[in-house]
Amino acid sequence: MIAHGPAAIPLAMLVVLLSTKLMAELAERLGQPGIVGEILAGLLIGPGVLGWLAPNELLSALADLGAMFLLFRVGLEVKSSELMKVGGTATLVAASGVAVPFIMGAAILRLWGASLHEAIFVGASMVATSVGITAQVLSSKGLLQAVASKIILAAAVIDDVLGLLVLAVVSSLVHSRLEILPLIGTAAAAAAFTLIAARWGTHAMLRITPKVDRYLNVAEARFALSMTLLFALAVLAVNIGVAAIVGAFLAGLALAESAGRRQRDLVQGVSELLVPFFLAGIGLHVELSAFAHAGAAMLAAAILLAAVASKFIGCGLGALGLGRAEAVRVGIGMIPRGEVGMVVAQIGLGFGVFSREAYTIVVFMSVATTLIAPVLIGMTFRSDAGRGATSSRV
Repeated sequence: MIAHGPAAIPLAMLVVLLSTKLMAELAERLGQPGIVGEILAGLLIGPGVLGWLAPNELLSALADLGAMFLLFRVGLEVKSSELMKVGGTATLVAASGVAVPFIMGAAILRLWGASLHEAIFVGASMVATSVGITAQVLSSKGLLQAVASKIILAAAVIDDVLGLLVLAVVSSLVHSRLEILPLIGTAAAAAAFTLIAARWGTHAMLRITPKVDRYLNVAEARFALSMTLLFALAVLAVNIGVAAIVGAFLAGLALAESAGRRQRDLVQGVSELLVPFFLAGIGLHVELSAFAHAGAAMLAAAILLAAVASKFIGCGLGALGLGRAEAVRVGIGMIPRGEVGMVVAQIGLGFGVFSREAYTIVVFMSVATTLIAPVLIGMTFRSDAGRGATSSRV
């Protein structure tokens, strides 16, 4: 384990950056997405294998920043008007992609003999999609303009709002006090924030950005505007109740039509520094020793299978109107849980409704779906990867 001291921070950053890039290179040479190697790097250097690093406050902060910059960068590459066109399908995908995983996850835990509270928390951990993982894969392959990609991005944002409601209801049930009016208020605020930012953010930035060039003399004024908007919308998102990465994505979306090449290059540079901490941070949370018992391993396998199948079936059914091929792509793209599932697991552990075994299984499910998804996405989008999908059929 890396010791504390003046060299602790640079040494931790060196270990993470070097290991993620080396593992990404190895993954690419083996024909796998580089993102798989970066997540495995976290597993390798973490408590599960070598024990060089463990999750801590610094690495968590860098991981959070990495996730925000990843989604901000993705938002810069997508026009809000194009996402609005697929809004109806995306809403259907998100709704079915929440219901099916929640029911399957809770049912498996109840059949296993878990308490009702533990079962519904496991179901809640399987609800939300970690859009950062899918977005990174699609972006690296130049596929963000594909119809399925736009639906995945829009559905994942809606999914986050729905996941917030599921978590709020589940938490209330655990404390035996379900308050309807506050729940409705939170849902309305989250939906309004998302809709307003997506619908009118671009128009606002098209008016504001030229004035920045005209009236400000500070160096990199446009980049400063970008960072201000990113963190402002991330703060608003958190205060409303949704994830900071949703605010970051909406900030990028607002700037997509007004950002210049210099802004994009600067954002890309910061992302290259921070995103590896987000990806490695996922692998750092895995503790393989928890699966020494056959029972825990069997339950983990069942939960993982349900996590993959439920998103694939639920989200795929929601997109079936686009045709079977697009429905498969959407279903695959919504599989990863990433940090979202782990956050729910931590809340359940804090409430005292999760056993340590259940917590470890949910973390394993979150990491495993995150590792599986890039490989499946690469396979299902293979026909479009070389030519950049630009279909507009919705």
